[in-house]
Amino acid sequence: MGFIMRTIYTHEIKNSIKALFIWFICVGSMGFACILLFASMKESMESIAESFASMGAFSDAFGMSQLSMATLPGFYATEVGAIQGLGGAMFAAIISTSMLSKEEDGHTSEFLLSLPISRRKTVAAKWCATATLIFLFQILCVALYLLGILILGEKMPMDKFFQFHAFQFLMNLELGAICYGLSAFMKKNKIGLGLGIVLFFYAYDLIARVVPDLSDSKFLSPYSYANPSVIFSGGDPDKTALVFGMAILLVAIATAHIVYAKRDLAA
Repeated sequence: MGFIMRTIYTHEIKNSIKALFIWFICVGSMGFACILLFASMKESMESIAESFASMGAFSDAFGMSQLSMATLPGFYATEVGAIQGLGGAMFAAIISTSMLSKEEDGHTSEFLLSLPISRRKTVAAKWCATATLIFLFQILCVALYLLGILILGEKMPMDKFFQFHAFQFLMNLELGAICYGLSAFMKKNKIGLGLGIVLFFYAYDLIARVVPDLSDSKFLSPYSYANPSVIFSGGDPDKTALVFGMAILLVAIATAHIVYAKRDLAA
């Protein structure tokens, strides 16, 4: 990575570090609180776990038919998994959606174009910064959740724990790449569009798990291979969804490079 690419990369990291910590504090603290609350809720959860597991489509959608909420892994998958799945994806979408479009929206594209660096290298540097921020968010949350589990003193299958967060990182990268590719087309920051994409895929995954006609196409949502109930129950993540998702990631990044390199940028 050349000097100017490193400068752009470092600038974007510094520019987004405040947002990173705000989102980490909000999402991480909610997950951390849920872990600590499990101790006080454990006895009551034992009496209602069967009721949750027999709620039909609702139980299937949120994985309560596969895991017992009276155990820490089951509680973590249904509660913390939902918080992390939505919160992490929203952070990735917000960061990615504005990464390229903010240059025109903030009238800084003229300065960026004056630098002795190609647009494609600029896109590459900004994507590296985006991926780094998504990775740091996941690492910070993992560290906080591990602290909560240590304080709680309950058993947690660490292989499933780390597998879940690894797939969460890949899912956030895919959603981030989709939003990043779209940002290459935009002249203004449209964070709402990024958040809408996340909510659409989340809702689609829930619906596809309870509607038989959609079960064969649930791989279209990134949430299908990062589903905590499948991972913590010992199931294998959807390999078709994973391969499809990584292909979408590569196509989205390639699209960002091609479109941004050819676009007329407003000063």
